[in-house]
Order: sequence, then structure tokens, then C-alpha cells
Amino acid sequence: MHGRLSTIERYWQQAPAGVRAEWGAHGARVFAELGLSVVVVDVLSFSTAVDVAVARGIEVVPCAPDDDAADLAARGGATLASPRGGSAWSLSPAALAQAPLIQRLVLPSANGSALSAVAGKGGAKVIAACLRNAAAVADWLLWRGLACPERPVGIVPAGERWPDGSLRPAVEDALGAGALAAALARRGASLSAEAASLAGLHSATPDIGTALRDCASGRELIAGHHAADVEIAAQPDASAVVPLLRGGAFSAAR
Repeated sequence: MHGRLSTIERYWQQAPAGVRAEWGAHGARVFAELGLSVVVVDVLSFSTAVDVAVARGIEVVPCAPDDDAADLAARGGATLASPRGGSAWSLSPAALAQAPLIQRLVLPSANGSALSAVAGKGGAKVIAACLRNAAAVADWLLWRGLACPERPVGIVPAGERWPDGSLRPAVEDALGAGALAAALARRGASLSAEAASLAGLHSATPDIGTALRDCASGRELIAGHHAADVEIAAQPDASAVVPLLRGGAFSAAR
């Protein structure tokens, strides 16, 4: 580990667990600074959109808060995603499942996309996970010798934003992060208390689909006529894709 944190902050590292968890941009930044692999979870909808797009062979470029998305797309020969509903290429997993195939898509979002870009620029190995690919991501991490005390993984549920820009922990991301943490625990990985609490939440939720439809973010999408996005996001282990950030874009890990 890089060891740049202060003496007090070392207690936040959640060592020696192989699987750790922390919320939002600060969590992603700290895990990257510590040299952990970072798994970003933004169920509604960045991580789910990435899973759907990468499964179709589309590379997805995340966008940091200080990036000019249009310039990023122009320099990379990529298509710039529109706001949800504005075109076939957007944060909508349902739209991306039917969109014409392109090589590369710049997909901005205030949460999952921004966290992925920040962690990647911090030098971390970055993976996008959601409910659809939690088991596949768990298998891949362990196959690569990760998620152990010597090579720990930091799961980062992205959360949403209040109008003042502060973090709003979001139940859908807690459930997605918990699905991954639980899958890793079943395969023998050690969890920090923070990761174990998310795994416990997932295990204690009797109907994930109902939870996604009834949570604040799900209700917002359904009210905006994007119920199909919620249904796609709620499909547990429907995907075997592991989106890995390489060369500035997510593509399928091998």
C-alpha cells in the first residue's frame, strides 16, 4: 500500500480484511490512494449501463467531474451519451441494449462515472459491478488473486446526491455492493465490518426487485417513464461480464 494517509486515518483502512467497503468519491479516492483495486457500484444506473454496453462490445469511457465530456469524446473518437431519453446512447440500460453498435461511448454521470474516472486517474484497477454481474465479478477477482489481505479490494457504492451536492447513501447501491460482498464471502474472502454489513443487508432483503422499484431512485426512474431500466438493473447474476477500466475505457476483462 502507498501509506500516504495520516496516523489517525489508518483506522479507516479496514485492514486486514481482503474485502472492504466505503461510500462515494472520498471512499474511491482513499482506496485508490491505498493501492486497492476499486469496484464501483452504481446500480441505477451507471454500472448497469456499463454492464449492458460492454456485453455488446461497446467500450465505455467514464468522465471525471473536471473533464470536458464533449472534448473527451472528440479526442477519443467516441460518441457522447445524451441525458437519459435524449438518444439511443445514454445512461438508460434499456436504451443501450437496443442502441446501434458503436466502438466507444463517453458516459458521464455525477456518481458512478465520476468515481470510476477519479479512481482510475489515481492508479487503481477499477471494475464496474452491479446486481447483474456480482457473481461474475466475485469469481474474476478471486481468479486474479485479489480480495485477500495481501491484495485487498475496496467496494465503493456510489450513492446519489442531495440538491446541495452532498452524498445521499442509496439503498440500490447498498444492495449491489452487498451482493458482491456476500458472493465473495461465500467463496471464502474475509470481509471488513463495513463490507459485512452490506452483505447482511443484501441477504436480509427478501425481494430485490421490489426493493429497487420501491426505493427513492427506483420511484424517480419509474415516474420518469424508465421502469425498464429498473427491471434490467434488478436481474441478479444475469450477466457474466466483468467491465475492467483499461486505457481510459471499460471493456470486458479476460
